Amino acid sequence: MRFGRYVFSCVFKDDAILPEYKGSTFRGLFGHALKKVVCALKREDCRDCLLRSRCVYALVFETTPPSAANAGKARIAAPPHPYVISPVATPQTRYRQGESFDFTLLLFGQANDYLPYFVYAFAQIGQAGVGKSIKGKRATFSLEKVIAGGEIAYSADCGKIVEGQFAHELLLTDAPDEQRTADVLEINLLTPLRLKYDNHLEASLPFHILVRAALRRISSLMAAYGAGEPALDYRGLVARARDIRILSSSLRWFDWQRYSNRQDQAMLMGGMIGKVSYEGNLGEFLPLIRFCEKVHLGKQTTFGLGKFSMHLPRA
Repeated sequence: MRFGRYVFSCVFKDDAILPEYKGSTFRGLFGHALKKVVCALKREDCRDCLLRSRCVYALVFETTPPSAANAGKARIAAPPHPYVISPVATPQTRYRQGESFDFTLLLFGQANDYLPYFVYAFAQIGQAGVGKSIKGKRATFSLEKVIAGGEIAYSADCGKIVEGQFAHELLLTDAPDEQRTADVLEINLLTPLRLKYDNHLEASLPFHILVRAALRRISSLMAAYGAGEPALDYRGLVARARDIRILSSSLRWFDWQRYSNRQDQAMLMGGMIGKVSYEGNLGEFLPLIRFCEKVHLGKQTTFGLGKFSMHLPRA
């Protein structure tokens, strides 16, 4: 699967007040700005648009579910969106004029081809303003540069996307030899993780639930934007994951609130945060966890939820 990680570096032109979890704010503004940039027919509803199959906005925000012929073959009913907006995980809400801030845009598959549209959309967001109004005006910012793989993909100085291949193939790579016998794994949930098991949200994280979520995320992304669902022993992996024990846990439930323009109401978006350590024969699971460490995990990943880091204390 083609995978691009783009770090957008910005500077505020005004004092700003942003929510603690900023991904929802930027995701909503991104949708409005991108539609304004690319929509040729100015329709409110994309479902009947003649240009839907060639529209960048539809690709990103109106991701098409599988056809009736293929729906029964798919492990996941609806494909994931081809992006994640991941702001810096900091509780800072107030920024001063001239202060910098970054966020990361992850792109999957064909979406990488449309980076110029996304850069332009975020530049337009900067001109329109973000956050709470201060003296009747939302804070504007300038998009200074975009970094991909340590290289400059865009600079405000030249105002152009630099020629280059910034996306790479993200694969389920095998664990190095020294990690195949790993017996302890620590997971640090950096943004709230929302997982459903048996049709309800989980407030704890047994290892088999983590593995189920990882398999869903991997299979859905690879089916939609890669070479198809990987040939994995899904049932066997879940069964063996039940033998992995929780060594220690400081996980807790955290509720945060976002406003949905589509539903015209405030919504609670709780999830787990904190750390959990596992013990057992972990080697075969490391490629799954490492893959999802890059692409986020669980529900509402487009907002930046489900961001985590993994650590092997005894590797």
